Amino acid sequence: MEQLEQAGTPQATIVLRLAYAGGQYSGFAEQPQTGVRTVAGELRSALETFLRREVELTCAGRTDAGVHALSQYVSFSARDEELDIAARRWLRAMDALLPRSIAVQEVFHAPEGFSARFDALARTYVYRIADRPNRPVLTRDRVWWLRYPLDDAAMARAAACLVGEHDFKSFCKASSAEGKPTCRNVMSVGFERGCELGEDVLSFTITGNAFLHSMVRTIVGTLVEVGSHRRDESWVAEALAACDRAAAGPTAPADGLVFAGVAYPDGLLTPLSI
Repeated sequence: MEQLEQAGTPQATIVLRLAYAGGQYSGFAEQPQTGVRTVAGELRSALETFLRREVELTCAGRTDAGVHALSQYVSFSARDEELDIAARRWLRAMDALLPRSIAVQEVFHAPEGFSARFDALARTYVYRIADRPNRPVLTRDRVWWLRYPLDDAAMARAAACLVGEHDFKSFCKASSAEGKPTCRNVMSVGFERGCELGEDVLSFTITGNAFLHSMVRTIVGTLVEVGSHRRDESWVAEALAACDRAAAGPTAPADGLVFAGVAYPDGLLTPLSI
């Protein structure tokens, strides 16, 4: 088996915009256990085959098991000769080497030292719900199917208290918050009803500077308690103020969550032309 070369002195950075259907993966990040399939593991294997060297990846956000992405950004240091690879060649190589559930959408160049994680200004997630008695078919693996209608107006009013800089300890996995800062800045939230593949969906969109482990899914699970009229709208603000995971609602399933976008400073990423 051919030995991979050690990475040389980095001159710049290559950034990939990645999309994936996360249902068959144990999240984005690679795991220490053998035999665990992850998005990062598949991507790193493909890149190392293509570039014939070791690659260290940095992602914009580590999605949980089963979560999907339309715009996950991944960066890694590049050698001089790799900066001359055309976008068409990148896309064809990655299409051949990656499983069908993962696809590179765009390729960028960035300055040396760029980090897909630390240079991100904001991240956007979209959570989709099918709140109707008839079962979704074409969107089945991309929505949380609830067999009853939700009061999305009440959910929107309840979600308004989440906007701004807050301690979101109530809305993250308890074990992940131990000894770590849990303050985040949520910039916007909103609900919208629409039609995807001919099926009605209720979409919740949230944008923030960063997110805690399971934060979006816990917020959605909490808001559904309001939308189903099991809880008052004021309960969400009370749960937020409690800074206690037990004060909030259940964690929504991973199926409906999509990592939808990342914002970076203007001019930092240079897209490669096809």
